[in-house]
Amino acid sequence: MAEVTNTEILAALTAKFGAKITDVNEPYGLLTFETTKDVIIDVLRFLKESDTNFNFLTDITAVHYPEKKHGIAVVYHLHSMVKKVRVRVKVFIDEHHPTIPTATVLWNAANWMERETYDFFGVKFEGHPDLRRILNMDELGVHPMLKQYPLEDPNRVDKKDEYFGR
Repeated sequence: MAEVTNTEILAALTAKFGAKITDVNEPYGLLTFETTKDVIIDVLRFLKESDTNFNFLTDITAVHYPEKKHGIAVVYHLHSMVKKVRVRVKVFIDEHHPTIPTATVLWNAANWMERETYDFFGVKFEGHPDLRRILNMDELGVHPMLKQYPLEDPNRVDKKDEYFGR
């Protein structure tokens, strides 16, 4: 089986989805692009079922960007073991209504990855068969990876400058 290049993957994606594929770059040779949540399942299905054969879902996670308009990026890492290539797909969603379709319709392994992303970032995967917390206790009223809290306790006294002669 012949390997496939990032250029060939990008050409196939833009031929199929056009303007829905944006912000393309290749950090360290890893093809990375953004798309929208209304076509994410179609994009993932295309990558899985086309000649590129991205048959392995490596990871689903999220990143919180509180300074951006759409504050949460859901990130998918896919690997084609046959073609020896990887891609990263990003979808930015509204942090106040963080919903996106589930990828469990394509990969069973997405189940636990989406539960972890829900647990830590509050992203609700629509159509998920069992979306509930996986690592934190159910009573936890927050999603700990959201950058909504100060990095340090303002009441700490061991970091005051006067203690260090400043």
